[in-house]
Amino acid sequence: MKALRATPSLPVADIDAARAFLRDCLGFDVSHRDDRSAYCHLDAATVRLIHASPDADMDDPARQLVLYIDVDDVEAFHTAHQTALEALPHDHFRAPFDQPYGQRELHVIHGPFLFILGQPVHKETL
Repeated sequence: MKALRATPSLPVADIDAARAFLRDCLGFDVSHRDDRSAYCHLDAATVRLIHASPDADMDDPARQLVLYIDVDDVEAFHTAHQTALEALPHDHFRAPFDQPYGQRELHVIHGPFLFILGQPVHKETL
């Protein structure tokens, strides 16, 4: 037996809104959708959306989650989705930038989730 992958399951109050965000802003495809869940994928990256219980406080800081998606070209991703990303509410999107720990990242907030798309910074050697 071997593990094939780990897929995060994100509890959301509105599956249709979360699915639209993943599709329109991050380029995910939805291969399954029912009343309680959705299975979304972008190449090898997968996310399951699950319906949060009606009494769940989705603004509770304990529900905040960071999902890091490794990509091969963060600039190309930004260019492909720039219009949708820039239409997000103020401060919910940060264009690609270099982190001191050697990653180039793009940050996107949706509800209690921070999606980080990143790749290693490639510095030319002299």
